[in-house]
Amino acid sequence: MVVPDWLALDDAVRHVHHQPASPGESATWPSWLSSDVTASLVRAGLTEPWAHQARVAEHAWSGRHVAISTPTASGKTLGYLLPILQATASASPSVGVAVGGARAITSSRGHTALYLSPTKALSHDQWRAARHLGPAGWPLATLDGDSTPAERRYARSHARFVLTNPDMLHRSVLPNHPRWASFLGNLRYVVIDEAHRCRGVFGSHVAAVIRRLRRLCRLHGADPVFILASATAQDVGSFAGQLIGAESVAVVDHSSAPQPGRDIVLWQPHDSTTTDAARLLARLTDEDRQTICFVASRAMAELIAVWAGEHQTSARRIVSYRAGHLPGDRRTVEAALQTGDITSVAATNALELGVDIAGMDAVLIAGFPGTLASFWQQAGRAGRRDQEAVVTLIARDDPLDSYLFAHPELIFERPVEKTVLDAANPHVLAPHLAAAAQESCLVDDDARWFGPTMTSLADQLTRQGLLRRRPSGWFWTRPERAVDSIDLRSAGGHPIDIVDTRTGRIIGSVDRSAADRTVHPGAVYLHQGDTWLVDEYLPDDYRADVHAERPTYYTQAQSISEMRIITETASRAFGRGVVHTGQVRMMSQVTGYLRRDAATREVWDSTPLELPQHEMTTTAMWWTIGEDVTGGLGLNALRLAAGAHAAEHTAIGLLPAFVTCDRWDIGGLSTLLHPDTGMCTIVVHDGHPGGAGFAEQGYQIADEWARATLDRLVGCPCESGCPACVVSPKCGNANQMLDKDAATLLVTALLAPRPAG
Repeated sequence: MVVPDWLALDDAVRHVHHQPASPGESATWPSWLSSDVTASLVRAGLTEPWAHQARVAEHAWSGRHVAISTPTASGKTLGYLLPILQATASASPSVGVAVGGARAITSSRGHTALYLSPTKALSHDQWRAARHLGPAGWPLATLDGDSTPAERRYARSHARFVLTNPDMLHRSVLPNHPRWASFLGNLRYVVIDEAHRCRGVFGSHVAAVIRRLRRLCRLHGADPVFILASATAQDVGSFAGQLIGAESVAVVDHSSAPQPGRDIVLWQPHDSTTTDAARLLARLTDEDRQTICFVASRAMAELIAVWAGEHQTSARRIVSYRAGHLPGDRRTVEAALQTGDITSVAATNALELGVDIAGMDAVLIAGFPGTLASFWQQAGRAGRRDQEAVVTLIARDDPLDSYLFAHPELIFERPVEKTVLDAANPHVLAPHLAAAAQESCLVDDDARWFGPTMTSLADQLTRQGLLRRRPSGWFWTRPERAVDSIDLRSAGGHPIDIVDTRTGRIIGSVDRSAADRTVHPGAVYLHQGDTWLVDEYLPDDYRADVHAERPTYYTQAQSISEMRIITETASRAFGRGVVHTGQVRMMSQVTGYLRRDAATREVWDSTPLELPQHEMTTTAMWWTIGEDVTGGLGLNALRLAAGAHAAEHTAIGLLPAFVTCDRWDIGGLSTLLHPDTGMCTIVVHDGHPGGAGFAEQGYQIADEWARATLDRLVGCPCESGCPACVVSPKCGNANQMLDKDAATLLVTALLAPRPAG
């Protein structure tokens, strides 16, 4: 074991799991790889590929779409770079076999390749890796929102390998495809890195963008091979096919790279997750162990970095890293972490997606990150090839973490979850069809790209006046760009800039969908260890004005929600109740905020707010319990409502144990007498317009999920409810009206066998 004694002997340790080191299996360079490319790789320090890298390269070179799904730091990059190097960087490129048969190069430019990652930072990191491995003079370029006009022209006209992100492809390349005709017409390979991140609604958007790309490539004479790289995932071939719209995708899911040993510690905090994470980060940093502490939220990243700095005894640097920091600030941290100028960092998964980091001495994970796939990806950042490392998972006070710590086999013995996306989500696909029609007239044959619902959705867009039907197809009718109405990342549209009123400087940004809760008037906002107070919130101007201040309180938004059923698509008997799924309309509104003491968390006061109501159509599942059941529980109406509310919280907290989501992807509500059902109703819904498949999956596994909910309610040692069972960090009414005992009675009655007859 490599766990330091001070950590191993602490009574906070609940379990230690050892992953032994494994040797590697090498292969020879592919026979089609030219001598100049091989020489470049050898100069970069590579003498031969690992066997799985060679298998990926052979699939792609032979014209087969391929997905590589192997652990973090297993060398996925070289696997997809080998065919790209040969096709775009070699002095004597071989043609190979493309998906549609061998193709001639359509211009003197030669074959091209495209790399897509979830973030522009990762694209820059992979650009550096490609530069290191490739021969001198290889024309490659990054393309993102920070690119200068000259850099964009070079990428468009000269680069043979362009590294970008789905957003740039969607907003810049595809709408301007005539200017990119040479690049698209010679496109041989497309890499989708971190493909498992393309799940839920974001995955549906990326799937639509990929279909638009394939359609335009065919228009310009190309039929590229897709290479998908992902952390270990279940059924990756099926997922990859859904994402790119292909019937067959080869899979390489066994790593032959050597893996360092790791000790994984489950840590139950003495105090709180945040406090213990800060202390552990400080201690590891003082021992000169380069450490990443992954956290769940932007605010936690800031707090842990500040508190760890206060606890450390050395002068080694500890910083925060999260989305919302300005690009220059993020890149400074990335570079300093790689050079060792920064010893440790508290980061959201923005850093996980920012650079291809590996070889850390230690990784702290402050709270289970929602899915096993994310957990193993973060844990995989620890360990150099010849040196073992330690990973510490610090439990949060929430039902999911408590359940997993009581059943560690669910972490260490269970396969990772399937990645879920719905490429046919009409709320996502319809606007992309409008964008496709503007790029090139949409015709009946395009259903091969967009699926069987294309015609009905195009006709719907025609009735809305967005498209016009002609004998030759559907045309975009409006003067503006269709893509500008589509945000791949958020249903909320343009982010809100956070502006320092004293200097006019933009200090960060927040998604529009979260802005009402985080930068409302009077909100306390944390950024890079500094505290700011919101003076004015101007959502129509995409701005929140703030000034620096250090109050002794923090703020918590309060909100109300309402759900109306649009369509019930399925239902079945469930114990003494019924479980349903279908389409619903959610209405929500932030109505005020609490000020809580920063030290004691006690509520100081409540301030009302007048903010707009937001509506969203999505999918949900819900349990209904009739009065014949609730009437026999011996509870008055107030306790019954509080019990339903508590059961809803526990169920939401546990759904990520069974479905590929985290609690921030879903929401819920409960009511004693719902206007549409007339019964006590507990609702769990997808948190994205149109749905993301999570609630529907919850409907499928509702029996196991509800039993786990009861197990958590009964097994939690608290007397009246705590964050490990019924208290939720995202409750809209600040966890008021919760009754753990009533929730236990209600769920027990719901699960009881239905009386005979």
